[in-house]
Amino acid sequence: MAIDLAAAARERGITYFLISFTDLFGTQRAKLVPAAAIAEMARAGAGFAGFAAWLDMTPADPDVMAIPDPGSLIQLPWKPEVGWLAADPWMAGKPVAQAPRLVLKRVAEAAAAQGWEMQSGVECEFFLLASDGTAIADPADRQKKPCYDQSALMRRYDVISEICDAMLTLGWGAYQNDHEDANGQFEMNWCHAPALVTADRHVFFKFMAKSIAEKHGLRATFMPKPFLDLTGSGCHVHISLWQQGRNAFADAAGALGLSQLGYHFIGGVMAHAEALCALTNPTVNSYKRINAPVTASGATWAPNAVTYGGNNRTHMIRIPDDGRFEFRLADGAANPYLLQAGLLAAGLDGISGRRDPGPRLDINMYTHGHTVTDARRLPLNLLDALRAFAASAPLRAALGEEFARAYVTMRTQDWHDYAGQLTAWERETTLDC
Repeated sequence: MAIDLAAAARERGITYFLISFTDLFGTQRAKLVPAAAIAEMARAGAGFAGFAAWLDMTPADPDVMAIPDPGSLIQLPWKPEVGWLAADPWMAGKPVAQAPRLVLKRVAEAAAAQGWEMQSGVECEFFLLASDGTAIADPADRQKKPCYDQSALMRRYDVISEICDAMLTLGWGAYQNDHEDANGQFEMNWCHAPALVTADRHVFFKFMAKSIAEKHGLRATFMPKPFLDLTGSGCHVHISLWQQGRNAFADAAGALGLSQLGYHFIGGVMAHAEALCALTNPTVNSYKRINAPVTASGATWAPNAVTYGGNNRTHMIRIPDDGRFEFRLADGAANPYLLQAGLLAAGLDGISGRRDPGPRLDINMYTHGHTVTDARRLPLNLLDALRAFAASAPLRAALGEEFARAYVTMRTQDWHDYAGQLTAWERETTLDC
């Protein structure tokens, strides 16, 4: 039964609602609505000028009406009088085809029509920085190999435990938190769920982590590579496909406990890896993570080739356990909805085309990757990834042509904005040419 938001406000003590939608660049846009007005907003939506957000629109376009999904309601754990709602943008009586949440819903509906539901979980890595964003917040966090450092973790106990307590209160099944491989870097884990639920939670998690960090005088960032000498922030995705309550990837007789269907799904993800980078690694900075030199800790923990292996973290895809695989390419800048939509679309194409991922590699790609002469390399920059996405007919069709055009247009402009900058490095190395 649909949630009556006005009744929920009375019962839960909610005085305001954030009606929030996520734009093409992953930025959350919201209106703060008093509870007294929520019934009308639930019916007609909150109005926005789409051109003012990262959507491919003009000032002449009519209002975008963000219609909230009552089932997504979350009370802010740190401000419980406010209720957050994921919303779907509509314009002129039609859903906005380029809106990321609607893109994911369309791909999920296409999967459902074939009898499939993708379940996924994400591992969100982020840095806790000083409030001005220039350095890590903990000056004592200086170990060369700081991963799992107990002391550094506990020095940030107040922030990490508050975020984890919030996830537990929300029923997400939070189960572990750790200090990651870079100084000042952390990861927090919660249980897998259907792809749309995971994406909604992922979006909210980023908002929550930033808000709670600010409350403690810090700044949380999901930037892929904020420090060149330190490991970047990934966003690993664990994926399985379900049918009528059964994990269709699980097969005790299959190699590494994965069914043939699972390998076809992996084959689709690998076939479209370069194009997927436009969605999973969507910023100029993203390519400083996946094409990085060895970091201070001794490894980048990021792939740069299209390969898969068993329980081996040096590959783009890892199969750590029966019935699922881990996609290790995505980074913290990925739009949560487009991340899920892209992977599902690529996997469904792999199933329909019975794509073969090829032989598994069991080598250390960081030390012996150069010996694999037939492995495709991932894009060197955002422009290469956007060109691969623009040329991918299967992904464009699955995600929607209107979305694909808008996304390529907006992100290509992002690249041009970057390319138009004159850097100190250029002057230093070229003045005397």
